[in-house]
Amino acid sequence: MHEMTVAHGLLTILEERAKAHGIARITRIRLKIGRLRGLETRQLRAAFEVLAEGAIAEGAPLDIEEVAARARCNACGTEWGLPDYRFECPKCQSADAEILAGRELHIESFDGERDE
Repeated sequence: MHEMTVAHGLLTILEERAKAHGIARITRIRLKIGRLRGLETRQLRAAFEVLAEGAIAEGAPLDIEEVAARARCNACGTEWGLPDYRFECPKCQSADAEILAGRELHIESFDGERDE
């Protein structure tokens, strides 16, 4: 389950960023996750909840924006969505494609409270 590893990494980054900005408690986290990452968002939320117990982000909800996969054909320039992960151009059938979106995995922003 790589969701646990991802959740651990997110928590580490959040703790570092919060400390750098004088944030005592993180209250909400916004993530962008591309569909090609293969992460199950329910499992990621559950893993994060477990790891955040007793930490700065305990109880903070994860708002996850899933980014659809998109590609562009290097042969003819056609852009298309990849709902079924088919990397063959629908126009010219070339398999020479560039991934435009769907690999994202980053913290978009987070809210927090400063020390009083």
